Amino acid sequence: MAERCVHKGCGKTFTDPQEECVYHPGPPIFHEGQKGWKCCKPRFLTFDEFLSILPCTTGKHSTIDDTPKPDSPPSPELSEKLPPPPNRIPTNGNVLRLPAPRAPQSASPAALSPAPPESDSDDPSIPVPPGTGCRRRGCNATSPVESPLSRGDEKCVYHPGQALFHEGSKGWTCCKRRVLEFDEFMKIEGCKGKSNHLFVGSKRKSEQEEAVSEIRHDFYQTPTSIIASLFLKKIDKDRAKVEFASPTAVLLDLPTADNKRYKTELPLFGHIDTARSTYKIMGTKLEMTLVKADGLSWSTLRSDEQRTSEIIQVGRAGRA
Repeated sequence: MAERCVHKGCGKTFTDPQEECVYHPGPPIFHEGQKGWKCCKPRFLTFDEFLSILPCTTGKHSTIDDTPKPDSPPSPELSEKLPPPPNRIPTNGNVLRLPAPRAPQSASPAALSPAPPESDSDDPSIPVPPGTGCRRRGCNATSPVESPLSRGDEKCVYHPGQALFHEGSKGWTCCKRRVLEFDEFMKIEGCKGKSNHLFVGSKRKSEQEEAVSEIRHDFYQTPTSIIASLFLKKIDKDRAKVEFASPTAVLLDLPTADNKRYKTELPLFGHIDTARSTYKIMGTKLEMTLVKADGLSWSTLRSDEQRTSEIIQVGRAGRA
C-alpha cells in the first residue's frame, strides 16, 4: 500500500520502506525576515526560495514525524527566580503621562515582493513524471504513478498570494487565517481553485533564458597576479565555462540556476600566463587569479575601460 512520507522536504509517496529519503531533519527557522532550516546554513528572504532549499540528510521514508520541535519560550516558573522590581520613582504628586500605545502594524501586501510569473497550465507536450508535486502554493497534490487518459477530473486548490510571517504568526496574504506553528501553516487549505494542477508548466517559459549584458566587477593586484571578482549569483558550476583563451582575453560562459546567462569575451588590460591562471566559482561571484606574464602594474581590469590618472604602485615604496 502506498504511503506518504512526512519528512520535511520530502513528501513523496512510497511503497518500499527501505527506499532512500532525502529530507531536512531539523525544524524551520524564521528570524528577522530570514528563512531556513536549523540543520542547514542557507538563509533566504522569500518563501519560494526557502522551499527550494535542497534537503541535507539521507535516510529512509517514514510516516511518523520525528522532527524536533523549535525552541520553546522560557517557562513561567523562571519568573519566580527573577529579581524583584525596582522601587517606584517618586513623582511628588505630579502625574506621569505615558505615551499612547501604538497599534501593531502588519506587513502591507503591497510591500511584499511580487510573486514570480508562473504558467497558467501545463504544456500537453511535456510528460509529467510520476510523483511530481503541484507547483502552486498550498496545493500538496502529486502526479499519479500511471498517467491518466484525461486530466479533466483534477481540482487544484491553492494560495494565489504570498506567505506572510509577522511577529510569530504565519499565514497567506490572500487569506485571513493566521497560525503559530509551521506545520499548521503548511496545512492551511487554499482559497482559490483551478480545474487542473500545475506539474511541469509551459515549455516556452521554462526554456526561455535571460541574457545578462553587464555585471559588476572588481580587482586588486600583487606584484605577480591579478585577483578579479565578477559578481553574479547562483552560477551553475557544472555548466559554466571559463577559458583563458589567449594572454589578453578570457572567454566566459556563465549560466545561472535562475535561468540567466552571462556570455562574453573579457579583454584584459595586460598579458597573463594562461597555463598558471586559475578560477573558482562561489555562491555570489566568479573569482579569477590571473598570473601576470610581464609583472607590470594594471590600472584597470579590462582593456576597454577608461584608465584613471592614478599611479598604482605595487610593492613597498622607497625612501625619498
